[in-house]
Amino acid sequence: MKKIRAGIIGGAGYTGGELIRLLLFHPFVEIAFVQSNSNAQKPISDVHTDLLGETGLMFTSGHHTDIDVLFLCGGHNTALAFMQQNPMPETIAVIDLSQDFRHSANNTIGNRTFVYGLPELNRDKIKQANSIANPGCFATCIQLAILPLAAAQKLNGPIHVNATTGSTGAGQAPGSTTHFSWRDSNMSVYKAFEHQHVQEINESLVSLHANFGSEVLFVPQRGNFTRGILASVYVKCDLTTDELSNLFQTHYAHHPFVTLSSREVDIKQVVNTNRCFLHIARHGDYVLITAVIDNLLKGASGQAVQNMNLIFGLDEKTGLQLKPSVF
Repeated sequence: MKKIRAGIIGGAGYTGGELIRLLLFHPFVEIAFVQSNSNAQKPISDVHTDLLGETGLMFTSGHHTDIDVLFLCGGHNTALAFMQQNPMPETIAVIDLSQDFRHSANNTIGNRTFVYGLPELNRDKIKQANSIANPGCFATCIQLAILPLAAAQKLNGPIHVNATTGSTGAGQAPGSTTHFSWRDSNMSVYKAFEHQHVQEINESLVSLHANFGSEVLFVPQRGNFTRGILASVYVKCDLTTDELSNLFQTHYAHHPFVTLSSREVDIKQVVNTNRCFLHIARHGDYVLITAVIDNLLKGASGQAVQNMNLIFGLDEKTGLQLKPSVF
């Protein structure tokens, strides 16, 4: 088949770098340009040094429309500004990795309405879309832990979440809480009960469980590692362990990147992959679901490629059969 021509806006950050790596080795994609305001005319391998010897591409200062898909990898609020200043032809698919178009109240610009890009929730809609709002990394991990319960109308009360992310979740711009000397051998809570991803989680849950009106009580933590998310989610539930296992197995039977494990899961099992591993355990009246993902792949760039595959009629696993970094 003819290769999909891809453009990337904001290619110098963590998500941009992961996206370049994935697309360079994707069998049906060629990269048309990678834009960066701060690194224009520099070799991409000068910034993403692991790509030395893999590509001779240079960062550009601008963009063009001789492409099939455009990935927006800038920071939050930059995608909206870009789309306002640079309306794209409707023939070009746009996949935004920021939070700018994730919520139903602001998912439309011009003639484009962005579909929320969690394939395990909206696969059929994604296949018909030309505009995708990629989910947040925490939101992806947490939703994959509870979507089966929402679909079965089994969310009985508040959802309690404690989740820890690696330092890459904060982006590449240096800050006091990403500095090695502070982050190493350290952990901290931030944005407790008011993290920006709660809104998109709530919208997804209500789309499956219309009368769900309880709170999502989310306590995020900064971990002393570079990548990955581990989320512990617990909620009251009257299903037995076997019923829960059957529910989750059935719900994800046709979703290749989500796997239910009979053993406790850990972050190293999924780092460098587009996978999510889940583990379920009952504790009295509560069910505890543990979920792990790589925040830069299933939580960002890998999921963006998965969405691209669906839009262009490819097997969603194409270019995403990656090996975890276990040791």
